[in-house]
Amino acid sequence: MRVFVAVLIGLLVSVQASAQTAARTCESATFDRNRFTKPTTIDNQWLPFKPGTQFILEGRSNRGGGVLPHRVILTVTDLTKVVNGIRTVVLWDQDLNEGDLEESEVALMAQDDSGNVWAMGEYPEEYDNGKFSGAPKTWMAGIDGAEAGLAISAAPRMEAPAYRQGLSPKIEFLDCARVFAMEQHVCVPASCGDHVLVMDEWSPNDPESGHQRKFYAPGVGNIQIGAVDDPEDETMVLVKVVTLSPQELAAAREAVLKLERHAMQVSAVYRQTPPAEQAQ
Repeated sequence: MRVFVAVLIGLLVSVQASAQTAARTCESATFDRNRFTKPTTIDNQWLPFKPGTQFILEGRSNRGGGVLPHRVILTVTDLTKVVNGIRTVVLWDQDLNEGDLEESEVALMAQDDSGNVWAMGEYPEEYDNGKFSGAPKTWMAGIDGAEAGLAISAAPRMEAPAYRQGLSPKIEFLDCARVFAMEQHVCVPASCGDHVLVMDEWSPNDPESGHQRKFYAPGVGNIQIGAVDDPEDETMVLVKVVTLSPQELAAAREAVLKLERHAMQVSAVYRQTPPAEQAQ
């Protein structure tokens, strides 16, 4: 029994050490809740999120059924939601593989007074053959030890250290990012120009997932996604930026509110947050 206990303690110490090592691979950016006087105005040049804007990216990804057509529709709604004391903008992210919805996500973002954009939480519903299968990757800053992450800086620098884009110990979620390149010339169907920023992103808790390279065009946002040693090999480009009509925006709002009502039913984490509200 003593040998078994000693081995068990050794394993626990090893796991804890691995988690601490993973956390040290990127720094926690300075988060000051007192510096969010207009958090729902997200006009960072690298990631502008104006309500009523929809970004459509298309490409290919291997989600276990081979390399198949992949599409992401990201909609900036006119809803806001308070997370950990900060009012956030509610984004709706629809992830389709070969035309079938695989994930429908509520993503929550806020901008601080320096222009940095922060990820405050995510509720990603997963689907299998069109049926809801769970939302195990849900996290909200301030709940179960989860911390907000820096989605993108207002002033990226090549020499800047890697930083956390979000942390939730309970679900072993940790995303990291660093500047990979700047002043690049990149053309995609929806945008073409110079001064493109390239970010390298990875998850230390899942080293086999490889890295993503995300390309950001000033005034537009994420225009391209590339993969390095990623088994999913997700590669995408921005094909269209749409300004929704009032009717289309209202439809998106209702769809997200329906998604939130379900989230309140199935997620103990999400239930600890106040309901989303339409921006005034």
